[in-house]
Amino acid sequence: MKKILYNEEACIGCGLCEVHCLVEHSRSKDIIKAHRRETPKPLARVRLEVNDFSTFASRCQHCRYPACVAACLSGAMRKDEETGVVTHDAEKCIGCWTCIMVCPFGAIKKDTSARRVVAKCDLCSESGTPACVANCPSEALVFRESVP
Repeated sequence: MKKILYNEEACIGCGLCEVHCLVEHSRSKDIIKAHRRETPKPLARVRLEVNDFSTFASRCQHCRYPACVAACLSGAMRKDEETGVVTHDAEKCIGCWTCIMVCPFGAIKKDTSARRVVAKCDLCSESGTPACVANCPSEALVFRESVP
């Protein structure tokens, strides 16, 4: 399975991973409109963690045995056994946020502006390459096959 891998030493803490993730998940796909004009405001599925002199792009790890899938009461969280990608179906989500409580990475966010559902990394499945990876100027994020 292809995963987003992170090189902490290469990260410059610019936050472009968050910016481009938000734009990719916006209706307009336009950086200005997405940040200034869209309502509800789209959510980035990656979060830049800053701690003293280190930074880290936190996002869904698409776990081998995802706790969010096991805890999901409605079946909205699913793992595609073929690709390994953990997906979220907003139509099935009941907004209980159990998945948020059990995620060991804090990678699932409340999307209170929509319908009390959640937002999580989908590896930008529609575009092929995750926006955070494609727009990382220091190549701290890479998208490649991971070793199990």
